[in-house]
Amino acid sequence: MSDLIALPRTPVGEWFDSLVNWCTDNLGWLFDGIGTAIESSVDALTDVLTVLPPLGLTLVLAVIALVVSGWRLAVFTVLGFALVDSMELWEASMDSLALVLVSAVVATVLSIPIGIAAARSDVVSRIVRPVLDFMQTMPAFVYLIPAIFFFSIGSVPGVVATVIFAMPPGVRLTELGIRGVDPEMVEAGEAFGTPPNRILTRIQIPLAMPSIMAGVNQLIMLSLSMVVIAGMVGAGGLGGEVLEGINRVDVAKGFEGGIAVVILAIYLDRLTGALGEGPSLMRGLWRRRVADPV
Repeated sequence: MSDLIALPRTPVGEWFDSLVNWCTDNLGWLFDGIGTAIESSVDALTDVLTVLPPLGLTLVLAVIALVVSGWRLAVFTVLGFALVDSMELWEASMDSLALVLVSAVVATVLSIPIGIAAARSDVVSRIVRPVLDFMQTMPAFVYLIPAIFFFSIGSVPGVVATVIFAMPPGVRLTELGIRGVDPEMVEAGEAFGTPPNRILTRIQIPLAMPSIMAGVNQLIMLSLSMVVIAGMVGAGGLGGEVLEGINRVDVAKGFEGGIAVVILAIYLDRLTGALGEGPSLMRGLWRRRVADPV
């Protein structure tokens, strides 16, 4: 009886394979250009991060943390990155940091305009929402298959898979932030004859900035969560260290790589979280001015 009501198999995988093959045959020039741009960006950023000795870069990162967040993050930066250097994971950490920063920048550049378009158009929002649901629920490993097919092995497929995996919160929170702006503020701008684009740039985006920065924060955290997975396709960095620890069943190596990832995650999380409120020193100067206007 079960054979009589069995449905024929739907070859979804074969359809997707045909699509990938068509893209490879007809859009190879595009993927080559994207791959070259990403690889050049990662290599250039890695060179910038490694041009200073570990102590010098640690001090630079600590100063940035002091200005943006405060002394607590600055102290953590010095202690945390000193620990990374003492575990002899500095170069791997800088490789991973470059990979994460490039992925985060690309994902941010793509997600914020899409979020703005979704906030300003219900039609775009209805189209984007199921796509984001698909991107967010698809297992991250699946993204590596077409990425390897299009870009071979190395840092490029890791960046591409990371961008796809990390984009949804950036889009969602950008849309949420702009839709959450007080309508009376927008109506006031319209009453003064302000063009829609200026209302967006002068009213909606500034008021939505905490939500947008929260999206960027989550985007960076998801990018860091892909570090180990990206190591599986030859991206190197801390993902390669953790993967080597798994392959060799080397608990010490895997744990040290994991600790380095955690230090990077805490630093970037606190830094981007503070950016949504404005630099720490600027907040202090503003409070002092308010308290003593003379």
